Amino acid sequence: MTVIQPRRGLALRILRYPLTLLVLGFVLFTVIYGLVAVGAGTTPGLRGSPLQPLAVLAGAALAVWLYKLFQRFVETREDAEFALAGAGAELGRGLGIGFVLFCAVVLVTCLAGGMRIHGLGHGIGALWPMLTMAIISGLFEELLFRGIAFRQLEALLGSWAALALTSAFFGLAHIGNSGASWFAAFAIAVEAGVLLGAAYMLTRRLWLAVGIHAAWNFTQGWVFSVPVSGGRAAKGLLETSFAGPDWLTGGAFGLEASVVALVLATATGLWLLRRTVQSDGLIAPAWQRKLGQNTGESE
Repeated sequence: MTVIQPRRGLALRILRYPLTLLVLGFVLFTVIYGLVAVGAGTTPGLRGSPLQPLAVLAGAALAVWLYKLFQRFVETREDAEFALAGAGAELGRGLGIGFVLFCAVVLVTCLAGGMRIHGLGHGIGALWPMLTMAIISGLFEELLFRGIAFRQLEALLGSWAALALTSAFFGLAHIGNSGASWFAAFAIAVEAGVLLGAAYMLTRRLWLAVGIHAAWNFTQGWVFSVPVSGGRAAKGLLETSFAGPDWLTGGAFGLEASVVALVLATATGLWLLRRTVQSDGLIAPAWQRKLGQNTGESE
């Protein structure tokens, strides 16, 4: 007994070490992400119908439930990231921020001569696929990059290092997309990485970030018929066209890779970061926290 117990304790410490939890969680929920995305896109009778986003919502609800189980039985903590109290208000604010922010990007681009809005399209266009895409990207990517990667890196390295690493990782994750360039990856890393990371840091929950992410993608893809992260431009609510250099329009990757989006989204992210700093929402690296405890200092 005296030999087995230390080994069991060591195994649990390794299992619950932040980097171990990062790898386990990221792999598990990437698989779930893939299954939901593939299922929604290939199941006969779903694609292009109202059932498609409903099926994805069901998959998202299952993922949140599994995330809560992962927290309880693997990390031995209560889930805070998807806590339901106040979720509607935070999600609503996020949806509003994402919509208004992308509309501002479009407005500035139009004023600069890089984009034209010709009027309403015909019918609802690709409403259901675009809504599906927004739900999948908003919830699953925030769960992976902020709920798992950011949180575990922050526990080990502190807030600033976690923000820098997850932002870079988020940008690199888009480099293989159609129409991507190194500037597009840089723009995604800075504008989205900072904005969404700051939204999580400010609330310590995922609802605000999920709302911003989903609304940005939906507004971009369906409202303005703009390519989303290099995807093919879908028929949306409005007919639009682009003219001008890639730095203004984002080129084939979409407006996310434009200087306009880079400036406006990053500025919004820095505003959220400022609020986080003012509310003492930063977490120090693990070794600094440990040193403070050993010396009797408060964190």
